[in-house]
Amino acid sequence: MERTGDGSAGDADYARIGFGYADYRRPDPRIAEVILRELGDAYTVLNVGAGAGSYEPRDRDVTAVEPSATMRIQREAGLPRAIDATAERLPFDDDAFDASLATFTVHQWADIDRGLAEMRRVTRGPVLVLSCDPKALDRFWLDEYAPEVIDTEAARYPEVEHIAEALGANSRIIDVPIPLDCLDGFGEAYYGRPEALLDPGARQANSAWSFVGPLVARRFVRELGDELASGAWDAKYGDLRTQPEFEGSLRLIVGLQ
Repeated sequence: MERTGDGSAGDADYARIGFGYADYRRPDPRIAEVILRELGDAYTVLNVGAGAGSYEPRDRDVTAVEPSATMRIQREAGLPRAIDATAERLPFDDDAFDASLATFTVHQWADIDRGLAEMRRVTRGPVLVLSCDPKALDRFWLDEYAPEVIDTEAARYPEVEHIAEALGANSRIIDVPIPLDCLDGFGEAYYGRPEALLDPGARQANSAWSFVGPLVARRFVRELGDELASGAWDAKYGDLRTQPEFEGSLRLIVGLQ
């Protein structure tokens, strides 16, 4: 498995795109509530591909694993220091944790099946994976303005059914609605706030944009900006500005022993 200079182990180079990530990708409390509910009374929790620490419960004993040094240095004060390791080789004994968690990360793993098997190996209880359903990504209006981004994401994200199958027969797939004022700036979080995606920092915090190149980004900014100025976007999608939730691609897969 190749790793970049800062240790990034997936398909995205966070040495190049990771700075400022934590400014845009903050945990949303409503999404966190779904995760906490499914963690139940688990106290020792492993967070794999932990990044800057989003969705790590503050009232549990958390062990974080993150290969990218760029992401590790963005962790908030008070969070545990992340261990430099990858999902495919977790340096822990069998059944070491009550539960394990992976949020917005499995699509970047070099070997999804091995990583999930490792999470299952080291976990006594539930394994939680927050990811996106690639078959539902085109529900988002971005598919009209930058279909290359949606196609890139659809090709990277593993099917949620595959994740569930890998985690065992007792797995469940939970649809997670996205709130209008979502604090976590993944793409669909801006479904009712299109102006926000004109910000290059917001796009950089979504790794798919790093694969499509600057020409796509410039075209997107020009076309969306023109349609916002003319009112054309609002004529097509304006109802989204006041829609409290968006039923997009966000899914929580929960695997039980």
